[in-house]
Amino acid sequence: MSCPSLNESRYSYLRPSPDQTQYEYIFALNLREIIDLTPRLLGSVIEAITFLGPTRCALSIVEGNSRDGTLEILRLLADPLAKLGTPYYLLSSPLDPSASERIKKLAILRALALEPITGPLPAHLNIILNSKEGRPEPSHPTTYWSLPHNPLTNATLTSLRDNLSPTAKVLFLNDVAACAEDLLELLHQLHVQSASLVCAMDWAHGSDSTSPDPYPLTDPIFFYDVWIARAINGDTFFPIDPATGSWEHATQLFPSEPVSRARMRAGLPFQVFSCWNGAVAFPAAPLVSHEIEFRYPRNGECYQGEAQLFCKDFWVAGHGKIAVVPSVNLEYTDARGRQTKLQKGYVSDFVKGTRPQPVGGIERQADEEGANLDEVIHWRGPPEEVKCMPTFAEQSWRKWNETLVEVEDV
Repeated sequence: MSCPSLNESRYSYLRPSPDQTQYEYIFALNLREIIDLTPRLLGSVIEAITFLGPTRCALSIVEGNSRDGTLEILRLLADPLAKLGTPYYLLSSPLDPSASERIKKLAILRALALEPITGPLPAHLNIILNSKEGRPEPSHPTTYWSLPHNPLTNATLTSLRDNLSPTAKVLFLNDVAACAEDLLELLHQLHVQSASLVCAMDWAHGSDSTSPDPYPLTDPIFFYDVWIARAINGDTFFPIDPATGSWEHATQLFPSEPVSRARMRAGLPFQVFSCWNGAVAFPAAPLVSHEIEFRYPRNGECYQGEAQLFCKDFWVAGHGKIAVVPSVNLEYTDARGRQTKLQKGYVSDFVKGTRPQPVGGIERQADEEGANLDEVIHWRGPPEEVKCMPTFAEQSWRKWNETLVEVEDV
């Protein structure tokens, strides 16, 4: 997947002033077996870091259970990042969310990626991390590397936290095919919208078996992160029949939320209750102060993903300005990422009003040349209820703030 040049005039204000000596941007990633995606994803991350100011950025990556050379590639980043002056923290963890206790382990892995700015994990997560499964095998050690080959120490962590700007932002990425402009647009919209948290749109593809092209533009494309994402009315982005689990409506987003649907079609950011969608940006302060942390469901709470709980806790803490940025469109492989950009458009296409026309009858946002992508959201309060969907077959409505009175994780 190729990427356009960065829009200097749109994003230059994101650079900290020359006299600022604190860290302003923290890039955090959880990665596993992404050897084919590495050039595109990490290339874009480093391009964004270089643009923003490498001595004002830090990079933290948690790698897990890779057997394809991903860890070895990640270790090779240490020297060039050291030359740039960018602190780099790499942790290899044996935790396997697919084995058991998926949400608990995902919460740990996400929390570990932010440990350089938050400090040690809270006790309820450390219990799992220090369990037999959480301990590294001799053949697959858990090791922190920093600037460029020294094991991470408490002093190193303290140094970063002590030099963190009070306005620092976190860019948290999954294993997505992203361009540097995608990352900068998330930071831009976080600022323009005065938002608490902003997300991309992530997509997946079906298959057009009649096409000789392995990645035809006629392949159906549909929104992916439906388990986590909830519209501002509390509903899923598209309905899923609990009797069949069918995604037949996956291309028809927000049927019961017309404002979100209209803003998405216009390419404008829109408010949601929760999202992650492959990439998010948010201020670091609520996590540094431990006002918010990654966690797993409490007793009596809807079984849901750690990312949805993360957004819920933003609302609980009074940070409910959560939005999706529909000009940032991501997929999970390089080839499919290219296909997604051709179908949905690059950020720069949205900015210039030159998005591609619909292909193969696929619904997409209507093109509005000259539309103001920075049009500010009219923020709303939380919905009374949010759809609980532990599985596609189990769906119910729960109070958005259920278990709010409980302060202890069990």
